[in-house]
Amino acid sequence: MKKFFYGMFVFMMLITSCSSRRGTLSSSKSGSNSKTSSSSSVGRPTMAGNDYIAQYKDIAIAEMNKYGIPASIKLAQALLESGNGNSYLAREANNHFGIKCGGVWKGKSVTRPDDNINDCFRVYDNPQQSFRDHSEFLLRPRYSALFKLDKDDYKSWAKGLKAAGYATNPRYPDLLIEMIERYHLDQYDRRETPKEKVVREEVVKEEIVQNVQETPPATVKTEEIKSPLAMRIHEVKAQETLYSLSKLYNVSVEQIKSLNGLTDEVLSLGQLLVISK
Repeated sequence: MKKFFYGMFVFMMLITSCSSRRGTLSSSKSGSNSKTSSSSSVGRPTMAGNDYIAQYKDIAIAEMNKYGIPASIKLAQALLESGNGNSYLAREANNHFGIKCGGVWKGKSVTRPDDNINDCFRVYDNPQQSFRDHSEFLLRPRYSALFKLDKDDYKSWAKGLKAAGYATNPRYPDLLIEMIERYHLDQYDRRETPKEKVVREEVVKEEIVQNVQETPPATVKTEEIKSPLAMRIHEVKAQETLYSLSKLYNVSVEQIKSLNGLTDEVLSLGQLLVISK
């Protein structure tokens, strides 16, 4: 009898040990899969809006000081056009504003589907070059009126960009302003004295003239370098959720969160969301 009870005891211990081991292995395997799935879609962790701002605000401020483009506007546009720096062009080509090759680009390039299936986009050595090239893109007669604005007047800049044809969606200025105020990007804007403004406007005027001389409009159209930004923008209505919007527009919840710099799924009535570009 003692042998019988001893055998049963050993048998039960073996079952408990195996069950515990299986549970440990299963948990470990599940954790590994979970960790992989969070970054495998892009090969690296995605960047949040605040992280993007912290990394590139100094570049935006430097461009503002040189040309007068509000740092808040530059950062808001970069956040939208690069999906917080998570887009393919931003990650693989350091291209944060979707600027195309055009007929004047002699550097590296990459083809991506946009207006056409194999559109040519510029590849930069670093993000600083992309931010500078975006400034120089705006130094064209089409946008010249913007540079007469104060460099801390982000609301007029947002409206002026749309009026000059930078984007096709009529809500684009509202979206920029909402982005700026959500992240308090206007804290990076700087006032300038009347004298400083005159000096800066002269620098910009010379740059615009030089760009026109080097790139005659008849040779290279603005649209060949950067098509007007086409965005689908949705204004949040009562009881709408990210999930319901993802089903409505046939996009993923994560895509909407990435495009809008959202860290959670809380929406507010009247909030503007970029659905697609």
